Amino acid sequence: MMESPIRKRARKYVWLYLAIILFICAFGLGFMTGGGWYVKKEISNNNGEVELAKVLELNRDLNKSDSVEFKMFWDVWDKIKEKYAKQPINEMDMFYGAIQGMVFSLGDPYSLFLPPQAADEFAKSLTGEFEGIGAEIGVKKGQLTVVAPLPGSPAEQAGLRLGDKILAINEEDTYGMDVNTAVGKIRGEGGTEVVLKIGRGEDEIKDIKIIRGKINVPSVLLEMKDNNFAYIRVMQFNEKTSRQLDEAISELSKNKNIQGIILDLRGNPGGYLDAAIDMASEWVKNGDIIVSERSGENKVKHTYSTGPSRLGKFKTVVLVNGGSASASEIVAGALRDNNLATIVGEQTYGKGSVQDFEVFDDGSALKLTVSEWLTPQGININEAGIAPDVEVVEDFENEAVGEDKVLAKALEILKQ
Repeated sequence: MMESPIRKRARKYVWLYLAIILFICAFGLGFMTGGGWYVKKEISNNNGEVELAKVLELNRDLNKSDSVEFKMFWDVWDKIKEKYAKQPINEMDMFYGAIQGMVFSLGDPYSLFLPPQAADEFAKSLTGEFEGIGAEIGVKKGQLTVVAPLPGSPAEQAGLRLGDKILAINEEDTYGMDVNTAVGKIRGEGGTEVVLKIGRGEDEIKDIKIIRGKINVPSVLLEMKDNNFAYIRVMQFNEKTSRQLDEAISELSKNKNIQGIILDLRGNPGGYLDAAIDMASEWVKNGDIIVSERSGENKVKHTYSTGPSRLGKFKTVVLVNGGSASASEIVAGALRDNNLATIVGEQTYGKGSVQDFEVFDDGSALKLTVSEWLTPQGININEAGIAPDVEVVEDFENEAVGEDKVLAKALEILKQ
């Protein structure tokens, strides 16, 4: 059983652009100098709270060097405290903001520093229970974009669609806004309203009002199609996924007439790597490669199936689209490269980098890219995504209510 993400000191995530879930959504600081890293030691008062002033003074003393750049940091810090018009200054906000800026300077959209509240909400988002609108967002070509509204969520009911560009949140322009900031502005208590200005297609712009609600998202859904075909829908890869998949397979084992399986990963933004490995191992035989990890030193580490490959005997079709990302792409790539499934749908998102998630003593966290994912045949997921074997483009405008051309194509393939 996987540990809670808050309790884990370091955790590899394969989560879409902050694993961004809006249905919601330690204190160590190192300063770089010419002599290396100086890491602060925790200083607490009687209430167990970090005494920021002492921490800052300690680091200021430790870093008296010839570093012009670091001297400039303290100069700016002092000028803000002395001259900024709106006093008093919240030093903790400045402190966290400085760390966020340091991580942002890497130019990597998947590396982020999260203050305690944001880190806690990120962890809660992976449990499947939270309040918000029920949609994931990412950034495509510099624009905040809807990756996937969850089925039955307030976002879907209000009309939000995959691919919608978020131009404004409650009339605030989102130009240059990072995902973490957007999440903070969109999420909120159930019953409250948020208005998103979205761009759709070439020239359609409209406001969508969404009433936030409490979201409880099952990770794995199972139903039968045309009596003999198992349809497994995976919403995200969270701490419940492996258990719920095992329950679904146990249920399937009671049916002796199953002729094929449809694994639906559309709109699935990813989640825990462990859950993706467990899922792929239900198809990929023990000892075969599921995914490879290439680090910055160009070292490649393979992750192998642990079995039991209970579903490998069934003809399988995997459904993907532009909202399938990260862990979804790992599973789809593993089944395709091991010749265990036909991929149907649209090109996936293309998020194949690996993040370490480290929670610090005050509850803040660092999500840092440390390597990239490769499919068993060596395809870089981050660059190429997963291309479908059979392309079927979803047409929201023209499809009839209840029509699903991608699912229909999957059934057609299984019946051949």
